[in-house]
Amino acid sequence: MNSNDPRYWFRAKRYGFGWGLPLAWQGWVFFLLWLLLVPLGLRFLTSDSKAMRWAFIAAMVALLLVVCYWKGEPAGRRWNSGKDN
Repeated sequence: MNSNDPRYWFRAKRYGFGWGLPLAWQGWVFFLLWLLLVPLGLRFLTSDSKAMRWAFIAAMVALLLVVCYWKGEPAGRRWNSGKDN
């Protein structure tokens, strides 16, 4: 698949595992909202429990990974050595 394919929001990293910065405007909107919601969520979390804060962070990271897996290039799901296949 071409990394400029508009159905992908996130491009696969050339080296390593996972996804890099967003590729499409939808990915940028999601990523910027995610970056805004993490600190706001922590700020307005009513519980002072550290466990609750860690659970919130874990849920937000899980959400980011799910969206990247769903809308990212398939190559981000395995280790990339930088060589074109």
